[in-house]
Amino acid sequence: MGGSLKSLAKAKEFLWQGQVESTLNLFKNCRKKTAKNFCKYLEKHRSRIVNYDQLSSDKICSIGSGAVESTVKQIDRKLKISGTQWLQKNVITRC
Repeated sequence: MGGSLKSLAKAKEFLWQGQVESTLNLFKNCRKKTAKNFCKYLEKHRSRIVNYDQLSSDKICSIGSGAVESTVKQIDRKLKISGTQWLQKNVITRC
């Protein structure tokens, strides 16, 4: 992608902590297409990148892909129940 192995390791650490801006700063001077595409991806999905380190430390929820996928499937099934209507005030977001 570009950058040294040290920079890539630092980027991984930043993203694990939800620090998108710090990650972008690591690659702001990199001219490789892959680095530019990566930065565009981060910009586009900035709001979806959470602080996994904090979530893991606080034991708020499981961040493993299996647990996440299972929860998404459960929510999807509930949303598709015939005749069900959802009010935003009744929807609670939790892990």
